[in-house]
Amino acid sequence: MSIQPLSSQPLSGKLALVTGASRGIGAATAEALAAAGAHVILTARTTGGLEEVEDRIHEGGGNATIAPLDLIDGESIGRLAHAISGRWQALDILVLNAATLGSLASVPAIDAKEFARLLTLNVAAPQALIAAFDGMLRASGDARVVAITSSVSATPRAYWGAYGASKAALETLVGAYGEEVKNISAIRTHIVDPGATRTAMRARAFPGEDPATLKEPAAVGQAILDLVIADTPDGYRTRID
Repeated sequence: MSIQPLSSQPLSGKLALVTGASRGIGAATAEALAAAGAHVILTARTTGGLEEVEDRIHEGGGNATIAPLDLIDGESIGRLAHAISGRWQALDILVLNAATLGSLASVPAIDAKEFARLLTLNVAAPQALIAAFDGMLRASGDARVVAITSSVSATPRAYWGAYGASKAALETLVGAYGEEVKNISAIRTHIVDPGATRTAMRARAFPGEDPATLKEPAAVGQAILDLVIADTPDGYRTRID
């Protein structure tokens, strides 16, 4: 990837934070945002994966900073926000991508401890991120909060109750935040259903599926970039096929 001319970098001067950025949709989104000129903060648990994404961004002429952390640890989010606010005044793009599938099980068979962990990562951590970065988002002249969801949030599927419930909660949470700030800030919220995509989570959920039949994460990353750049109405929900 070569350095893009300034005219093709519509996010030049913008700051983005992408969770779950070490692989899959998170990595692809981070790379797309960086190629468009944003400085991207990459967060995930896996340092090695983050470094690989950071290297690809830098090789392409972009800018990125890695911030390894476990979103299950609520205190780590506060520390991250403190570090970022000490260097930048505003956060322009927040992509809430990190999530766990958990075990696919019937509702009566859901393991309570695993369910609690799933809800912490898929719902509580995004809320904590919004709370921690609310001030920086409000300081932006055109902030976007993008939450990655799934079709099972709206259409219940057998054995997907835990994951589907978490995504339904995430959509409601982000949508409510959008309603709260739409008249008093430049923040817009968006819900993105990436559809069937070639990711590790998809392979775990559908082990017999041929990955060659699925779109690459880069297609989702590009679609999210297009959504962020476009003058898209607040609360927009899109599915990427």
